[in-house]
Amino acid sequence: MDKQKILTNTEQWISERFSADTTGHDLWHMKRVVRLAKHIAYQEKADPFICQLAAYLHDVSDEKLVNDVDTSIQEIFTFLTNEGVEEKDRHAVWRAIKDVSFKGNHTIPEKMEGKVVQDADRLDALGAIGIARTFAYGGSQKNKLFDPNSPNTLEQMDYRNPAKTTIDHFYEKLLKLKNLMNTESAKEIAEDRHQFMEQFLARFYAEWNGDD
Repeated sequence: MDKQKILTNTEQWISERFSADTTGHDLWHMKRVVRLAKHIAYQEKADPFICQLAAYLHDVSDEKLVNDVDTSIQEIFTFLTNEGVEEKDRHAVWRAIKDVSFKGNHTIPEKMEGKVVQDADRLDALGAIGIARTFAYGGSQKNKLFDPNSPNTLEQMDYRNPAKTTIDHFYEKLLKLKNLMNTESAKEIAEDRHQFMEQFLARFYAEWNGDD
């Protein structure tokens, strides 16, 4: 099994599937998650091949991006089989993928590879890139930028409430992620990215209110 060839072919497959994405879930998101997953995998002694493969594929069956989740899952397995990925590795990749999504709560993956990929994906939702992706996704969903009458608290925001604004997404998800990292490696990276988001929000409110 030529692992590097499989990773190269997977990147090409993902590039074709997400070529038209404007929600922040494009190939460049996958590549950043792969890079982070590889780094964390070596730090945490997880299988770097499984982590990278799962990182490339983690959004293929994401229910907010696809219409038919079951079909997308089957396509993942078919692709891996056609690439010659061994059965045990196919299932290891799926285990790492299935608990990645936030979905309003924190599911702790059972294996280290899942923890690594979940952390890598969540890190890409933080910091400057995370802010940019948040507004890209909000625009794609035609969400309002901000409503000063919104609750804007970590406790009151409901995940994927269709009435929310883009700024609300910081409170329903992004500001929670720092404390939900699984690995020590990810926690270190998350700290700085979290602080940057807090600084951004402080500046946003200052400019919104004309206090800058």
